[in-house]
Amino acid sequence: MQIRKAVIPAAGLGTRFLPVTMSVPKELLPIIDRPLLQYVIAEAAEAGVEEVIIVTSPGKESISDYFQPHAALE
Repeated sequence: MQIRKAVIPAAGLGTRFLPVTMSVPKELLPIIDRPLLQYVIAEAAEAGVEEVIIVTSPGKESISDYFQPHAALE
């Protein structure tokens, strides 16, 4: 049986990382050259996951914005 979906909880406030998380969600904090969440999704994709569901709290639109395609950049 292969796992095809992954659920990533990303709904916390990130209070342990204050004051940085006042402007950037903790899931988008950079680790070397990419946000942490991008590493998690890439690892899931390599494992064969076809669909990723990210559970966020209200006000974290920057997470969905990060993963949306931008025509000006392509």
